Amino acid sequence: MADVKKIATRTGYGEALRELGELHEDVVVFDADLAGSTQTGVFGKAFPGRHFNCGIAEANMMAAAAGAASMGMVAFASSFAMFAAGRAYEQVRNSIGYTGLNVKIGASHGGISVGEDGASHQCLEDFALMRSIPGMVVMSPADTVEAKAMVKAAYEHQGPVYMRFGRSPVPVFHDEASFRFEIGRGEVMREGTDVAILANGLLVAEAVEAGKLLADRGISARIVNMATIKPLDGELVLRAAAECGKIVTCEEHSVVGGLGEAVCALLSEKRPTPVRRVGTPDVFGHSGPAAALLEEFGLCAANIARVAEEFVKE
Repeated sequence: MADVKKIATRTGYGEALRELGELHEDVVVFDADLAGSTQTGVFGKAFPGRHFNCGIAEANMMAAAAGAASMGMVAFASSFAMFAAGRAYEQVRNSIGYTGLNVKIGASHGGISVGEDGASHQCLEDFALMRSIPGMVVMSPADTVEAKAMVKAAYEHQGPVYMRFGRSPVPVFHDEASFRFEIGRGEVMREGTDVAILANGLLVAEAVEAGKLLADRGISARIVNMATIKPLDGELVLRAAAECGKIVTCEEHSVVGGLGEAVCALLSEKRPTPVRRVGTPDVFGHSGPAAALLEEFGLCAANIARVAEEFVKE
């Protein structure tokens, strides 16, 4: 995919905030001294009076965002995923989730692809943490176009939202002029009948490539972009299970508590179906180049295709 334009999804986050700021005066943005990395600085440059740098104090930032939301503002709170979901979990749970306030959390630099920053910054547990909070919407876009549409959908949604954005550039395959995003709805990227591969985040592009590899091997794989982890598109999952018979889930997250477990929980109750989960095992990451780490942990097209092929042939 060398000829495909690549842009980090965090770039789409920053652009969407600026566009929302132009349209809606109730949008305020909080950041924890990472406005350049999270891209909220784009909003801050355009609307300095509505952009607040809370310093390296993520828990306080979440409380401040909750306060703004309680006064009728739509508050976006941003930091690295490790700090937004991990360090500030109690404030997210009690000040935002429990109260049902209109705070949208933009968590950048999620997953193993943070690379050289190492295990302390490679948040592989954020989906699990945020899924456990009642009423919290949890999403991870596949490209920058979907990221922008997702942020705008989050603004329209009443209640707390968690969105994970990536550090690394990823292929852009959506057309901004025609793409439509809806919270809780998956997107079929490629039809297939032998196995369904459900992915989110940067692994959507890898799943699409895996689908091509499988086609060359005579295997028809349905590829689904499952950007919303909670609420899960149960109808789409159940249809894939009924029509394909086997499902592979792919996520840049631990196999514990993320998309894979959400899919398995649904299927175990509604339609028992064999599932294989591609994600990081129950271990911490480590420092290294992003591309090398993704390959090492099997978060790549070649491994997705291998897992799916072996699964189909069982």
